[in-house]
Amino acid sequence: MLVYEGKAKRVFSTDDEQVFRIEYKDEVTAGNGAKKDKMEGKGRLNNLITSHFFERLQKEGLESHFIKRLSETEQLVKKVEIIPLEVVVRNVAAGSIVKRLGFEKGQAFDAPLVEFYYKKDELNDPFISDDHVKLLHIANDEDIKELKRQALQVNETLIKIMNEMNLTLVDFKIEFGKDKDGKILLADEISPDTCRIWDKETKENFDKDVYREDTGSLIDTYTKFLTKLEEI
Repeated sequence: MLVYEGKAKRVFSTDDEQVFRIEYKDEVTAGNGAKKDKMEGKGRLNNLITSHFFERLQKEGLESHFIKRLSETEQLVKKVEIIPLEVVVRNVAAGSIVKRLGFEKGQAFDAPLVEFYYKKDELNDPFISDDHVKLLHIANDEDIKELKRQALQVNETLIKIMNEMNLTLVDFKIEFGKDKDGKILLADEISPDTCRIWDKETKENFDKDVYREDTGSLIDTYTKFLTKLEEI
């Protein structure tokens, strides 16, 4: 039974009330859905890439909602209540922070920066502070500390993977949820849809910016990224 349908995925219930089946869709959006297209094979690519990342993170000791990959487009995941925050980790200046704070694109930060964005489409997912998070009753101090800890742990592992592929992890967005016991778990996906990734030498994009900026084929880019990932 369909429980929820988002921009990139469908979520279905299973015989186990604590387990969901996720199906990745062949749809791509940008600008909060302002730009939208259907691309055959896109769901398969994101599912395979995300499954690989979650498996690697589990080996590094970071739990997530991921249970296993079911098929080329489907996963089994633990049921979690999604925390309405996009947690963004930035290693290099790019995207919105360049416009907001005047950093030069490509400037490496002294240390990873963790930011929170309120998941609210009608408000265009605004940047919010820790105090806003508490004021909105989204998370308390302990939860905020745990979200940042896990986000930085994800960052460390992803940087290792990208280095093996001769790529730079510029920034990425992740989401978290709470399981039935209130434990915070990494959720949603990690893919070129949710990361900004550059070739270390050529600065070629390996992420959704090729679609946002009309600089190349998204399917070709993601396929090339998956091939690199599988080679390591």
